[in-house]
Amino acid sequence: MALGLNIAVEEVGGRCVLRLEGRIDAVTSPSLDREITHLFDTGHKKLLLDFLKVDYLSSAGMRLLLSSTKKFKGAQGHFAICNLDDEVMDIIKVAGFERVLRIYSNEADGLKGIE
Repeated sequence: MALGLNIAVEEVGGRCVLRLEGRIDAVTSPSLDREITHLFDTGHKKLLLDFLKVDYLSSAGMRLLLSSTKKFKGAQGHFAICNLDDEVMDIIKVAGFERVLRIYSNEADGLKGIE
């Protein structure tokens, strides 16, 4: 289990994919927020977060996902997440966020969803 969060940014056909590895919690969510804000502020309005290697999501991480969703929606952008494992998806469902967040089962579907 990773102790922090590694973020790799890749551009795929005019869309940005953030490949995340580790935990998204109160300690790591500020760095993810800075990366998302930087991409948003530099004109990247189509963003997909790949959770394939995320093993933990805290309430701080969920707040970040919600605020990012609102930010992108307000700018007519697209913000989505994909590849959630069952535990992370359960956390999102308990909070009722699956109705607000754009969630895709895999990266290919996520990229199509944010075209």
